Amino acid sequence: MNMQNTDIHPESPEEHNGFGEIKINHSVLASIVRLAALEVNDVCGVGSGFVDQLGGIFSKKESDRGVRVQEDADGRYQIEIRVVMAYGCELGKAAQNVQLAIRNQIQTMTGKEVSRVDVIIEGVKAHSEEKKKEPKEEAPARQWTESPTTD
Repeated sequence: MNMQNTDIHPESPEEHNGFGEIKINHSVLASIVRLAALEVNDVCGVGSGFVDQLGGIFSKKESDRGVRVQEDADGRYQIEIRVVMAYGCELGKAAQNVQLAIRNQIQTMTGKEVSRVDVIIEGVKAHSEEKKKEPKEEAPARQWTESPTTD
């Protein structure tokens, strides 16, 4: 399988529609991947490994970290994403939900096929206390029942 690395060919193959060319930069695809993954309930974050963090300090945008997009010879996307999951979740099921969310979003937004989505679970994290707490109901606004008196 011939794969093109994002760094070598940062744009998808050209699309022709009679008006001109349409190119989608891989950093745009990485942003879509990141946002789709973060919409899955058990995903706490999208991040990269230690080596990627060191190399990424100087070369990668924040939206690209933890996501790698490549294309095979047929122009289908191959995606790798590194995630941190919520402690206590079923990791396999959550990772599969991430795969489905990413595939569906990329195919919907670009019209191109996704041949694979590799999910690498970098760690688990407890939900923050703010996420655990139920939203409090606000007390109804106070209404005056008496008419103001004038002396």
